[in-house]
Amino acid sequence: MSTTRSQLPDNAATLPSWLELQADCRGGEIALRHKRAGVWQERTWSEVHAEVRRVALALHRRGFRTQDRLVVISHPRPEALLASLAAQWLGGQAALLDPHDELAGQLRLIDELAPQFVFAEGRDQVERLLDAERIPGLLVYADGRGMEATRKATAGARRDGSGLTAYGDLLEQGSGAEIEPRAHAGEVAFSIYRRDAQGEVHVQFLRHDELLGHGRTLVRSEQLGAKEEAFAARAFAASAQARYLVAPWLIAGFRLNFPENLATRDNDRREIGPTLVAGTRATYQRVEHWARERLPQRGTGRRSVVDWALAGRSGLMRRALGYWLVRRPLRDVIGFTRTRTPLIIGEPLSEESQRFFAALGVTVRAWPEAVGWQRHAQRSGPPSRAWIDFRTSPAAFDGSANWGQA
Repeated sequence: MSTTRSQLPDNAATLPSWLELQADCRGGEIALRHKRAGVWQERTWSEVHAEVRRVALALHRRGFRTQDRLVVISHPRPEALLASLAAQWLGGQAALLDPHDELAGQLRLIDELAPQFVFAEGRDQVERLLDAERIPGLLVYADGRGMEATRKATAGARRDGSGLTAYGDLLEQGSGAEIEPRAHAGEVAFSIYRRDAQGEVHVQFLRHDELLGHGRTLVRSEQLGAKEEAFAARAFAASAQARYLVAPWLIAGFRLNFPENLATRDNDRREIGPTLVAGTRATYQRVEHWARERLPQRGTGRRSVVDWALAGRSGLMRRALGYWLVRRPLRDVIGFTRTRTPLIIGEPLSEESQRFFAALGVTVRAWPEAVGWQRHAQRSGPPSRAWIDFRTSPAAFDGSANWGQA
């Protein structure tokens, strides 16, 4: 039998402890959905919990220790989230990089971080690392499409081929035993990196207790429960995703849905019909532009009906006809049919955009973006031993290298 939100204790202190709690209370309920090859794939809370534990054990067996960092370069997908939770399970942190960052700048940042453990979504992200002419001790990828040639090239340079590992293979390496969670409330769960217009790197550290505090506030204020359907259309490199989706998801126990890719996100959102949408000003502007492109041309009779329905004037007939003829179909087009909690993080909408969504019956509520960005301290001295130039030093991969911590 499932447990209601009010029956859940509120004293879990870390993200992994909340995952354990949800697995105990809602084990058979759906926690994640991800569209793959046109079909929605589901994971229950028990399955998510088991997968995180297996990834954590596999990372531990590959040398990941408390205070280590897993660098994540990925668009929204369950494997990126679960790998992050696995790193946190071990008392480490997930360092989130924006997959849309320009190539040269991201390579400089990766070279500066010199990570030993990296989760990269697929071929594009893996090849960014290889273009830096270095490979971490463990490079995990989720999407295997186009990776065969890359794997062969890497294995040829590194004799044991152990650096580049498919996510599914990593899961297999985590079977047969268990490892207890080692996270603590005051430790960093996520570190998020971005580069400003001048090229300076800034970082934000988000602790477990901080994330859970913000998550509880959102759950209470917006009255979120386990029946919510949330949609994750942006990369987790945005701090808003950790604060306003990941933490509330673990606390309230609702379903988190991932699109197949960014190109399909609008259609995927329409299929899911999320009740909770958390985005930035750019998110809502893109949705508004997408909706306006589908309106009839100005000067036509059909456009006159649309303008009449969206005018926002009083009258029972206008409200009823406008809803069934225009507002409801338009909300369905943009995937907001069931949305009752539309949140904008950071910079608010323009007055024109606010009026557009309000005319559809969508009242977008603003929540503050996280503060506390600080300049990233530049590394001094030689690169970390976590980086080895595999194109010039293949002998380093004989299994005897003394891997340093990032």
